[in-house]
Amino acid sequence: MPVPISQAWTVASYVLKQKLKGRKRYPLVLMLEPLYRCNLACAGCGKIQYPAHILKRELSPDECFRAVDECGTPTVAIPGGEPLMHSQIEKIVEGLVARKKYIYLCTNALLLKEKLDLFKPSKYLTFSVHMDGQKEHHDFSVCREGGFELAAAGIREAVKRGFRVTTNTTLFDGADPKSVRAFFDEMMDLGVEGMMLSPGYSYDKAPDQKHFLGRARTRRLFRAILSNRKPSWQFNQSMLFLEFLMGKRDFRCTPWGMPTYSIFGWQKPCYLLQDGYADSFSELMAETEWAKYGTEANPKCANCMVHSGYEATGVDYTFSSLRGLWETAKATLFTKNEDDEALRMLNEPVAPIHSFNPLVQIDSKPTKLEETRA
Repeated sequence: MPVPISQAWTVASYVLKQKLKGRKRYPLVLMLEPLYRCNLACAGCGKIQYPAHILKRELSPDECFRAVDECGTPTVAIPGGEPLMHSQIEKIVEGLVARKKYIYLCTNALLLKEKLDLFKPSKYLTFSVHMDGQKEHHDFSVCREGGFELAAAGIREAVKRGFRVTTNTTLFDGADPKSVRAFFDEMMDLGVEGMMLSPGYSYDKAPDQKHFLGRARTRRLFRAILSNRKPSWQFNQSMLFLEFLMGKRDFRCTPWGMPTYSIFGWQKPCYLLQDGYADSFSELMAETEWAKYGTEANPKCANCMVHSGYEATGVDYTFSSLRGLWETAKATLFTKNEDDEALRMLNEPVAPIHSFNPLVQIDSKPTKLEETRA
């Protein structure tokens, strides 16, 4: 099972409590960014293009704990930057485990083998390893040759030592569905408990602005990848969110579902956009003009189908009615999704980005983005 029963029960109980209290807006996962510093410079990343004095800053463990306590979610994701570069990351994790929070420490795993001794295996701690596809594609995506092998070695060692390990994969235009499906086989063979998927978001600061997916292309790509699914593939996320990516559901964004706390404070309105900061979580929830965001309300949201905006929508839908529970159960139990047209799409010729592009250099100027149907 990709998620332990204790974790599933904790999350379900939390969501049901929010429903019983009549809360229409509630957080599901806290995105805790203790630093922006990283040991990679990925072309599609919009998180690390800051001056040196910003990249040197870190949240203290106490600042992290205050944010976690204030937000109150049962699950905390720790992205970055590269969290394993934080000078006190083991203290942050230790404090969150003591609070019985389910932690997804997001890492590129270049330092994972070296840092494993800092941590103890726990049902509350999962290393969520950034893997963007098979070897050649991953190395191109993270702009580092040999990155795949280092990450795979870190996964093997962590699994061997009894740690929970998942993968998180971001897909861009030019991804080869056949290669992605083969990649799923490779990750399951490494022993990960589940995989997380998302299309990339077109960060204004990302150096490569050419290969972000439009909504129509996202649906087509994920339909090809996720239809006719192998039973061995395990996914560590909402099955309804995956159906949304395949074009089977029409969800609206839930920008408050995964609030972000970083060295700048509580980020408005979500993990992906930076439209100012609040001093407290309560201020974030009360003063953010939520109606200004979403696919139809904001051009910056036009092509977004990212998990941080829509996975919470899927979870909320699950617990909003008996129908939602039934549809979630059905999507979880019957995962094959037979689709002859999707099989045909797998045989269409694809020219992966890395076959005709050099590694992207971090010097591109951001361009204005508009909604596309590409």
